[in-house]
Amino acid sequence: MMKKTIGLILALALMAIPVAAGADTPVRGGSMIVCQPAEPPGLDPTSNTAAAIDRVVYSNIYEGLVKVNRKGEFTPGLATGWDLSADGKVYTFHLRKGVKFHNGEVFNAEVAKWNLERAMGEKTVNAHPEFFRGIAKIETPDADTLVLTLKDVDALFIAHMAEGDAVMLPMKGYADAKSNPIGTGPFKFVKWVRGDSVTMARFDGYWNPERPYLDKVVFKFIGDASAQLAALKAGDIDVISSIAAPESAMTLSKDNRFKVTFGTSTSEVIMSTNNKVKPFDNKKVRQAMAYAIDRQTVVDLVMFGYGTPIGSHWSPGTPYYKDLTGKFPYNPEKAKALLKEAGYPDGFSATIKLPAIYSYSKRAGEVIADMLGKVGIKLKVEIVEWGQWIDRIFKKKEFELTMIGHAEPWDIGIYANPNYYFQYDSKEFQDTYAKALKAATEAQKAALFGKCQEIIADDAVNGYLFSAPALRAMKANVMGFWKNAPTIALDMTEVWRKK
Repeated sequence: MMKKTIGLILALALMAIPVAAGADTPVRGGSMIVCQPAEPPGLDPTSNTAAAIDRVVYSNIYEGLVKVNRKGEFTPGLATGWDLSADGKVYTFHLRKGVKFHNGEVFNAEVAKWNLERAMGEKTVNAHPEFFRGIAKIETPDADTLVLTLKDVDALFIAHMAEGDAVMLPMKGYADAKSNPIGTGPFKFVKWVRGDSVTMARFDGYWNPERPYLDKVVFKFIGDASAQLAALKAGDIDVISSIAAPESAMTLSKDNRFKVTFGTSTSEVIMSTNNKVKPFDNKKVRQAMAYAIDRQTVVDLVMFGYGTPIGSHWSPGTPYYKDLTGKFPYNPEKAKALLKEAGYPDGFSATIKLPAIYSYSKRAGEVIADMLGKVGIKLKVEIVEWGQWIDRIFKKKEFELTMIGHAEPWDIGIYANPNYYFQYDSKEFQDTYAKALKAATEAQKAALFGKCQEIIADDAVNGYLFSAPALRAMKANVMGFWKNAPTIALDMTEVWRKK
């Protein structure tokens, strides 16, 4: 979910460092049950933007050419390395040899080319075709070399190649990817019990014979915070990948049977606002709400202090972050004045729809409703099931306000898409973001991505609340689990159980 510097380092090491210096030697074997709150709507990360999909399958079942390691660096995945031309437009990927999919199909340059053509095609099912449509030409000089020529410089190209949208599927076994995923990863799919869990087992044909350490991993879906805690204490699960009730972290940390880690993530928790629905199509109304929200109090009440207030759609640990938390300091009187200027001297009524699956969303929604109520904005709180949230809010845009965490790193580009669910349409932002993607130097990237943050902050497109922590709890003998979350994947490749 939130931060840790994602340095743009083209590290060509064969493998990421498995454990910290001086740590115990990893032990092979055993199984592990990992709880995460949201069940994925499918198991194909190329077809849906839901973060719950990547958390389960990315880096475990599926892999891409590039991956993110636990330090937030871009490192080799199915490519052992890559070269970039002097003009910044031609990427030459050197593919790993001897890689096979779980069904025995061979991975090579032809397969990689097919995947990218599928992702960028006009009839693509890919959730983010814009990541790939900047590719002008794909060449395969030989089975182990992939050459991608871009139409123009893309400052985030490698970052996008390290996301779930760019994983490699087999050419002959991709049709059932949503329910029967086949990848090249360290674990192969075993079964999905709907409403309960996804099970995967070690892939003995994995290209790195030293990984994974575990024989089996089960992702167990438990959304209720109390049920998560009860399952851990009862020994029914080994890890809570994201503690739904931050107040329980302190209690668990005092119990020597468990350990709690507090790290960073890429997630921005926001009050999403439908910019095409009255009165939220009025910039002054949105700015009034920004003044009416005390972000630090939200963090204290909702997350028990775990989290960092933000002023735009960017996590503090991500490169080019600009601190804009001072743009709309808590000022209820200023909020009332803006509402009066906007034509709402007595405020107005609206509905905020909160996804039932995320307790932080429900708690934040209730806190926000109380704050907005003090300036005359009366919110009706409606709790909706996750499937309805995806269908009614995300897809059909049938909402006024909602509350959700955006977990994808580098995702400020969603504001350049007028059809995205909060329906923000700004030519200034679109033009600035396009320039940022073509920035040639780090200074230019910092300036232009900083400007992008400023534009959406000033427009108060959404209620920017806080960057969520990677707050995890686990049994004391769980080793190698990532403390920070520089990517949304729950990478189990180097996790092991101490005997």
